[in-house]
Amino acid sequence: MKIVENFFPDGDRYLFDFELCTTKKGYAQLDTKQDAWYYGAWANPERLVIVTYAEGDCTIKYAENKEEFVKEIRSWAKWDNDNGYGPAKIDTGCHNELTKKFESLGLGNLLY
Repeated sequence: MKIVENFFPDGDRYLFDFELCTTKKGYAQLDTKQDAWYYGAWANPERLVIVTYAEGDCTIKYAENKEEFVKEIRSWAKWDNDNGYGPAKIDTGCHNELTKKFESLGLGNLLY
């Protein structure tokens, strides 16, 4: 997993929810009990990208292949579940095509 970008957006996590990481752009929200105006995470199974916003910092990670993407998503879910932030789930916003993409990667058990 390559961290390609770290930047500091002007705003909060809702900039990602409603503009940058929408289902129309191929992103699903990675949900945990940790979600708040200052924290959020999103994943794009086609581009193999994971975006995290935490207290004003944004990190974008690009997987080099599907296996690396799946490993990173499973690692995220395990960490959140093990540290009391679970259940970690993938929210595709009832977007059928996006749901199918996560299922095709073997991540169906993490979907709502």
